[in-house]
Amino acid sequence: MSGVLWVVSPKENANSLLSLMPRIGSPRRSKLCSRLTFSTGVLAYSGAVAHPIRSSEEMVYEVVLKQAALVREQSRVKERALELDERIETDGLSNWDLLNQAYDRCGEVCAEYAKTFYLGTLLMTPERRRAVWAIYVWCRRTDELVDGPNASYITPKALDRWEKRLTDLFEGRPYDMYDAALSDTVSKYPVDIQPFKDMVEGMRLDLIKSRYQNFDELYLYCYYVAGTVGLMSVPVMGISPESKASTETVYNAALALGIANQLTNILRDVGEDARRGRVYLPQDELAQAGLSDDDIFRGKVTDKWKMFMKGQIKRARMFFDEAEKGVSELNSASRWPVWASLLLYRQILDAIEANGYDNFTKRAYVGKAKKLVSLPVAYGRAVIGPSKLTKQLVSR
Repeated sequence: MSGVLWVVSPKENANSLLSLMPRIGSPRRSKLCSRLTFSTGVLAYSGAVAHPIRSSEEMVYEVVLKQAALVREQSRVKERALELDERIETDGLSNWDLLNQAYDRCGEVCAEYAKTFYLGTLLMTPERRRAVWAIYVWCRRTDELVDGPNASYITPKALDRWEKRLTDLFEGRPYDMYDAALSDTVSKYPVDIQPFKDMVEGMRLDLIKSRYQNFDELYLYCYYVAGTVGLMSVPVMGISPESKASTETVYNAALALGIANQLTNILRDVGEDARRGRVYLPQDELAQAGLSDDDIFRGKVTDKWKMFMKGQIKRARMFFDEAEKGVSELNSASRWPVWASLLLYRQILDAIEANGYDNFTKRAYVGKAKKLVSLPVAYGRAVIGPSKLTKQLVSR
C-alpha cells in the first residue's frame, strides 16, 4: 500500500499475506452545469448539459462530494452495536475482547508491511489509529486477490463474493476478525461504502485490462486502486478545527494524493509490469512520443523515452502539489504520517530521474538515509497550523 492511508496504495507491496487471504470460496444534484476545476488543471463540464459523456474526473468527483457530505453530517453516525455472528469462534470471549484482538492483529499487519506509516499512526489517538489499521488491512487483502500468490485462481465471481462480504460487514455482519475490525470502524465514522466498492472494481479491471488508451482511462483506474484509499481515510483522520478549507477541498486533495501515489507506482514499475505483459501508460501519449509497447518490452532507454518520462513525472508531481494543499488541513494528530509518506513517496520520482529514466532494469527507491532526513521535515510541516502552511504552499 502506498500510504495514507491517504498515502498508502495497495499496489506498492509485492509481499504476500497468505494468512490474510479471504476464504472467498466459502459462502457462509439536479442537473449540474457548473464548471469544475480538477487537480489535473483541466476544465471539465457536467455531462448533463455540456457533454453527454462524462469524464472520469467528473464521475470520481461525484464520489468526493458524497463523501464530503457524510463528514458534514457526522452527528448521524450509526449507533448500532457490532454483532459478531457464529462464524467467528469466541472461545468464551466477549465481543469487546474479540474487537480488541481484531484491531491488534490489524496493527501487527500494518507494522509488518507499512513500517514508516505504522510509526506515524502511533501519534494518533488510539481509536483513530485502530480504525486506520482496519482500513489498511482490508485494502491490502483486496489487492492480494489479484496480485497475491493465488491471483491466478481469482475470477470475477470471486470478486463478486468479496464485494458481498464487504456489504455484509457494512451492515454489521463480519465474516472474520479483520472484517469485524472494519465493521466496527465504519459504524463509528462517516465512511461510505462506495470507495470500497470502487477498489474492488479496480481489481476487476486488473483481471481483464492491461492497456489504457488515454489518461482519462488511466485516471479512473488510479482512482479505483489508490484514490479510493484517501476517501476511505479522511473521515477517520479528521479535519482540523482550525481549517478554513471546505470539506470538498480536503477530500479532493486526498484523492489527488492517491492518484499521485499510483502514477508513481506505475512509473517505478514499468519494467516489472512489462515482464507481466502489462503497460500502464496512456497509449495515445506513447504514440505521440513516437513510442509503442514494443519499445517498452525491449527496455531500451532512448532520447524519446527520456522525454516521455519527463512529461509523465511532471504530471505526477502536479498531483503531489495538489495533495500538499490538503494534508495541512487534517487533524493535527493525523498529519505527521501523511506528510512523511507523501514526502518519501514523492522522492521515488527523483530516484527515477537519478537512474537516468531507466525504469526497465533499475528499481527506483528511497534509501534509509533520505528517509531519516525526511521524517523530521515531515514532522515540522505537521506541527504548523493549516492556514500558515497552506499559504506557504500556495505562494511557492
